[in-house]
Amino acid sequence: MTLTELRDSLHNCQRCKLAGLGRTQVVFGTGDPQATIMFVGEAPGYYEDRQGEPFVGAAGKLLTELVQSIGLSRSEIYIANVIKCRPPNNRDPETDEVDTCKPFLLQQIELIRPKLVCSLGNWATQTLLEKKVAITKVRGQAFHVRDFVVFPMLHPAAALHQGRLQEPLREDFRKLKIYLDQVSAAESIPTAPVASPPAQDTQMDLFGT
Repeated sequence: MTLTELRDSLHNCQRCKLAGLGRTQVVFGTGDPQATIMFVGEAPGYYEDRQGEPFVGAAGKLLTELVQSIGLSRSEIYIANVIKCRPPNNRDPETDEVDTCKPFLLQQIELIRPKLVCSLGNWATQTLLEKKVAITKVRGQAFHVRDFVVFPMLHPAAALHQGRLQEPLREDFRKLKIYLDQVSAAESIPTAPVASPPAQDTQMDLFGT
């Protein structure tokens, strides 16, 4: 299956209840289908649902700025979400919705074959690491998972909603730039154990605050 065929197979998807809860369209993903760096967020918001592309609202503008700050452009990366349909009123995804959509995210990763997947916020990080961890505990670190590396980062929406997180988010991108420079110099992706993130038993919100 190609990336285009996967996208077509999800057009007007009816596999979970979000199909009947007000979504306008499936938001599959956008960017370079052969990108070496992929960013994964939580779920589409209002503007994403209307335009059919992830990260096109205020958080998307901030993400674009931060990507450019490390010498990249949106055309060089790929952007997707764990959930492909907007939850009503931008509520948190529910377990059955994540379970339904996660295989499609993993298929996207398998088809794009990025070397690095930057998970934005708790939902994306926990989905890809398959661990209940707080983003504040693992952000700015690299974890080897399957055939790629996960690099957890704060979600841009967190910085917009909580001003105190703007500098930590920019710090995450500075660490990402350092990591990418090291990888480029070594001409290989170093690996780090995914088993090391601390366990988190308490309920966390989207941004790990």
